[in-house]
Amino acid sequence: MLLASFCFILLTGCSEPPKPEDTLKKYTALWQKNDFENMYEMLDSESKKKISKEDFVKRYSDIYGGIEAENLEVELKPSKDKKEGESEKASLSYSVKMDTLAGPIEYTHQMKMNLEETKDSEAWKMQWNTSHIFPEMEEGDRISASSISPKRGEILDREGNPLAFNGTAYEVTIVPQELPKDESKTIEPLAKILGMTPEEIQEKIDQPWVKPDYGVPIKKMETDNPKIHDAVKLEGVKSPKSETRIYPLKEAAAHLTGYIGPVSADDLKRLKGKGYTTQDWVGKAGLEQVYEEQLRGKSGGIIKILTSDKEEKAVLAEKEVVNGEDVKTTIKAQVQQSIYSQLKGDVGTSSAIHPKTGEVLALVNSPSYNPNEYTLGISGETRKKWANDPKNPKMNRFKYTYAPGSTLKPVTAAIGLENGTLDPNDVMKVNGKTWKKGESWGNYHVTRVSAVPSVNLEKALIYSDNIYFAQEALDLGQEQFVSGLKKFGFGEEVPVSFPFEKSTMGEEGMTEVQLADSGYGQGKIQMSALHVGLSYTPFLNNGNLLAPKLDQSKTDPAIWKENVISPETVKIIREDLTKVVTSSNGTAHEAYMPKLPLAGKTGTAELKKSKEDKNGMELGWFVAYNTEDPSLLVTMMIEDVKGRGGSHYLVPKVKKVFEENFSQ
Repeated sequence: MLLASFCFILLTGCSEPPKPEDTLKKYTALWQKNDFENMYEMLDSESKKKISKEDFVKRYSDIYGGIEAENLEVELKPSKDKKEGESEKASLSYSVKMDTLAGPIEYTHQMKMNLEETKDSEAWKMQWNTSHIFPEMEEGDRISASSISPKRGEILDREGNPLAFNGTAYEVTIVPQELPKDESKTIEPLAKILGMTPEEIQEKIDQPWVKPDYGVPIKKMETDNPKIHDAVKLEGVKSPKSETRIYPLKEAAAHLTGYIGPVSADDLKRLKGKGYTTQDWVGKAGLEQVYEEQLRGKSGGIIKILTSDKEEKAVLAEKEVVNGEDVKTTIKAQVQQSIYSQLKGDVGTSSAIHPKTGEVLALVNSPSYNPNEYTLGISGETRKKWANDPKNPKMNRFKYTYAPGSTLKPVTAAIGLENGTLDPNDVMKVNGKTWKKGESWGNYHVTRVSAVPSVNLEKALIYSDNIYFAQEALDLGQEQFVSGLKKFGFGEEVPVSFPFEKSTMGEEGMTEVQLADSGYGQGKIQMSALHVGLSYTPFLNNGNLLAPKLDQSKTDPAIWKENVISPETVKIIREDLTKVVTSSNGTAHEAYMPKLPLAGKTGTAELKKSKEDKNGMELGWFVAYNTEDPSLLVTMMIEDVKGRGGSHYLVPKVKKVFEENFSQ
């Protein structure tokens, strides 16, 4: 028994004493994980008397949150522990690195440690004070952190006109203490003026930070909105001016410009590591989103230590703000507005390009929405209205693909000419308005509008003869037809910064009937309005298919695909497209103007659920360009033209666009 006791005492006396380095390593590991609660448990008894656990945790959390501390690294410096006269004391060095809203902060500091008795043994404890948050800090000091937002770059058209700019708006505010005793006398009429509900306004007034004499922001209003005068007549309502993002073309360019909005939780996940905070705004759609990196700039910031008297004591970090860059696009605001005026009231989309350079002059949708609603403060009522509108004004139609109908016929003809399956002088003889290849087609027939008994290529384009181009697609065969379409960019991403759907051919499992229908732009052929327009550029550029350009800084014409067709094919198709307009029998003859000659092609696409469907919706198309010094090519598509003249419904609309943009 005595021997056992002796051994126990010997073992206890010979055990390793705790090392301060190991303890500080544990402390810094907790610090790096922002585990402030367990850090507090490692403080010495004197430190705990000076600050409670709740205050310790809150102070670190508030300061690190306020300076937006990220990527925190805390490490023990490789140095010998310094004994301060007694073995119960030590002083060790550690380093801290972090990223903040004002840039990186780095420092080295000393941690004094005491060896204290615990319930069962001894342990090293931290002799903590305020300087361990930042070395320059003393008791009573506080941290001031401010972020400086960059000025967002503006989006300009080719002539420097703003498509999105930083302007001013009226900030409609309510001062609670100035409201009438019956608050509804102000809130209810104001809700009607602003397109909000009284409940939405009341929620803003009831926010916890609001004080009676504060001006509570309710919603912004454009400076040209006459309703502002009615708003400020109400008791307790003010209208100071406020900076805001303005979209001057409003509905005419909504899907093109897009809009900005407050950074959401999803945005923060998507943009992690790029310096965004919940206080920032970000491009949510359109060019605002496409050119976000260029437009946003880089936030600046400053982090300071202030004394209890609010005097500056030290600057911990400072980063200069870098304003965003302007984006000068190839868009022409006048053309954009002109096309929207013609589309307005219908459901459709349109693109305009410079056919000799590929520059995109306009991308338009109808119906549309006012993007200013998002930067002024969109109401729940407006969101609901847009969401429930069957015409879907938020849908960006110009990025999607549709059956191009007869606008594909010049492309089919060009492929046939290149492959030698089409002789422009050969005559197709068919009686009546319908045709089928054989009994294997069952009851299905290709139908044409005009029963012209003898048709060559010129007449087939003038009359827009479906049977002629169905037969040509069959003569080509699927392999040659699909290969030809690929030369025109089918199946590829449109090479432009804006995300457009690929044009498709439905080559997998294509039947003979579908091949025939594809020859005149039906079947499974799908194209965006922009690609339809681009597919005509080989006819104006010696056979080269141009790539679209949206950025004005890229000045040289970009070729998407070289030598798609030969000069001989170019000459034939160009002459025939001119006759589609100049010929009295041409489907686009209504666009004829002696002083402003146009060429082009109409198209109607039937959207049938089955071969027997008699009530399918019709899409109307018209592609046109000016033939003398071509500088504008417009492609327009309007839905539901059945009973309204089909593609003829679009011809005067496109004609008007040319009239408004060229002096005759």
